[in-house]
Amino acid sequence: MTPHDPRADGTPQVPRPGTGNTPSGRTPADEQSVRPPRHDRESPAPDTEERLPRQQRREGAAARENGEPGTEGTPGRPAVEGSCARPGEDQPGAEDFEARPGDGLSGTKGVQARTERVPLPREARENAEAGAALSHEVLRSLLGAWALAACSAAETEAVEEHLGDCGGCADEARRLREAVGLLHRPEPLDVDPTLRTRVLETCLSRRPPRIPVPDWANAYDAETARLDALLQDFGDAEWHAPVRLRWFGAEGETSRRTTVAGVIAHLLSVDGLVATALGLEDPLTDALAAQARGSGGPAERTEAFWRASHFPPTRHVREPWRDQSHRLVRTASFTGGRARGFEVSYGDFALPLHDAMLDRAFECWIHAEDIAKAVDYPYDPPAPRHLGKLIDLAIRTLPAVLAAAPQAPPGTVLLEIEGSPYGNKYVIPLDPRTPDADQVAQVALDGVEFCRLAAGHVSPEEAAAGQKGDRDAIRTVLTATASLSRM
Repeated sequence: MTPHDPRADGTPQVPRPGTGNTPSGRTPADEQSVRPPRHDRESPAPDTEERLPRQQRREGAAARENGEPGTEGTPGRPAVEGSCARPGEDQPGAEDFEARPGDGLSGTKGVQARTERVPLPREARENAEAGAALSHEVLRSLLGAWALAACSAAETEAVEEHLGDCGGCADEARRLREAVGLLHRPEPLDVDPTLRTRVLETCLSRRPPRIPVPDWANAYDAETARLDALLQDFGDAEWHAPVRLRWFGAEGETSRRTTVAGVIAHLLSVDGLVATALGLEDPLTDALAAQARGSGGPAERTEAFWRASHFPPTRHVREPWRDQSHRLVRTASFTGGRARGFEVSYGDFALPLHDAMLDRAFECWIHAEDIAKAVDYPYDPPAPRHLGKLIDLAIRTLPAVLAAAPQAPPGTVLLEIEGSPYGNKYVIPLDPRTPDADQVAQVALDGVEFCRLAAGHVSPEEAAAGQKGDRDAIRTVLTATASLSRM
């Protein structure tokens, strides 16, 4: 073997000049044709200058006449690092675009240089925040966002400053603002409290339910739904907001301090009286002693629930209260006309199931107002047709309260409840044994104020809007109404 044989010593075979013996089996001409272009050549091909764009040739010639040193790759222009074009090769569209020195624009066919571009909203915002002066066209493009109050503070300041100097933009801004006013009429954010009832009535009129909710349970269904909607977006701070429960007892005005979560726990525990009467699970089974279970009143059950909690109630009390209210409405719907035989024991007294459901709706509304006041949120009274039922329940309960009070002189008081459509006049006997006695006084109250008086949230002295006749008789009726309240 020869010394140059790679099989002898591993030295690569050197091709001889003029032969086609290359490692790849190609000729030198083939190697030259497939060799990738070099980007660091010292000088362009001989015909490079002839093939360069006209503007570049002129700049290169001017630079050589002035004695300026040329740069590698392109006469009169610095070479571009990383360019993949071969020396002397035309760029696409280079003849159709004459770039100006310092433009910074790439040659693109059919595009004219240095046209003013309206920046994108984000770019305009960044320019405004940076304090850059925005052009008239940019500010005009922001008028729509400004009319919708969608501009940033910097953009708003720039647009409003421009409106003081440009009459055309000021007229356009005025027209846009008027259009926005027509599209977005001012409306309160709170949903109409009767919306749910109206939607349900419309739906049920088209497709009646197989098992409808009885009329005497509608108020409880509506009030629990409204309170649940109020609680939906509460955070931890709202759940622990302080609330003062108030009622009017034998010793006068009484109150108890708790939290929003504590109020829901109170509603859960007292609603459990109705749940047990309907055969449902008592939520306080673990909280109450066996001897008190079923016989404790609302106050005793609430205190037992609070004591049984290892920690103060939190947002987690909402789910069991909500589930229990749904079960109560569903079970009451299944009872139908058979509900008249049911009674709900409140410890010292009992109410028929119909009245007990109205009583729970009444307390749910009153305590929802307590919660809304604690978090500084407006809360409307019940729908008028529901409010009329709550007023009727309080009026029907008054004779029993007056009968338990010390004997009053014979006589009647005309109680006028104002409000539409539940307004009405009621004759209240001071002594139930003499219901036909002569009228000795007349008093007028607003329907909502009468309910708040019955809840112990308004004192008897502040409740009456109009009084006429025997003051003692009026005080007796108002005090008996306030004593309907309890914890």
